[in-house]
Amino acid sequence: MKITDLDFSFPEELIATSPVRPSRVMWVSENEEPQEISLQELMMRIPSGDILVVNNTRVLKRRVFAGDIEILFLKQVDRLDWEVLFPSKKFKVGSTLELPLGITMTLLEKGRPQKVRLNQEVSEDYFQKVAELPLPPYIQKARDQRHTVDADESWYQTAWAKSPGSFAAPTASLHFSKDDMQKLQERGVKIFEVTLHVGLGTFLPVTAEDLNDHDMHEEYVEISAQTWSAVQKTRLAGAKVWSLGTTTTRSLESAAQGLLQGSEVEGYRGFTKLLIQPGYQFKVVDRLLTNFHQPQSTLLALVAGFSSLERVKACYQWAIERKFRLFSYGDLTCWTGKQP
Repeated sequence: MKITDLDFSFPEELIATSPVRPSRVMWVSENEEPQEISLQELMMRIPSGDILVVNNTRVLKRRVFAGDIEILFLKQVDRLDWEVLFPSKKFKVGSTLELPLGITMTLLEKGRPQKVRLNQEVSEDYFQKVAELPLPPYIQKARDQRHTVDADESWYQTAWAKSPGSFAAPTASLHFSKDDMQKLQERGVKIFEVTLHVGLGTFLPVTAEDLNDHDMHEEYVEISAQTWSAVQKTRLAGAKVWSLGTTTTRSLESAAQGLLQGSEVEGYRGFTKLLIQPGYQFKVVDRLLTNFHQPQSTLLALVAGFSSLERVKACYQWAIERKFRLFSYGDLTCWTGKQP
């Protein structure tokens, strides 16, 4: 697939800069026109006995400003050394930047990511004091504001976020509250969790002309034995597995493809580079709940793999004409998969 196949145009004003709840939902049955339904109706369409799997990752506050320079702290590699992402083109190796609270950062090595050394060790407490959540750049641009607002602290974390490690939120989950999950469980829908920490690839564009040549970013996944057993039992019973978000989908499909370490008894964990695109045969996920995704993205390729590229582009055009709100803080979609 050519990356240009995943292109589409949209009015900039449809980029959501804050959430609106309850969100609108585009429901897509493969052989019918898309429908707009309420979030409440969507929940009623998940039958008793089906399973809904969610991602419990928590977004890290790792975006630190040195004046006008924005630095994303990715990974601590030694006591003082970090991998970071920042606009380093104008800086030479050996250059220093002054960070908040007397921390000095020295550029050791260029690249993506860059390697830097701090003048003293920093803890999680430091980031809680001075750092911001890594909001997607397109939200910053649409707001004409690079800094987060206070409300982002709650807007950009899921209601069940508990495992710290992500550089972006699993945004399909932002539509639901703990109360929503309780209501589903009361109706007999089983809720289980996985963990996938969204990584650096979220911020980097696809540069390969052919998606097959794209070096997919690596992300850490954990699936408990309890969750995997529930998924298998649900499928054996003829019920459906609903996946809340592309991150949950990649987690479940990575385990099914044998890409993670572990077993059914001990659960699965490890790093996945699974790229899902048209032609992929899904082994676990029957229903996909996800946001609208950016053009030329691997996330859009995943949705096209679940449905079809032609169908996805037609439904996106339908939604744009009806002014659905787009991307991380935007509206929700539900894809029921290819019909026989």
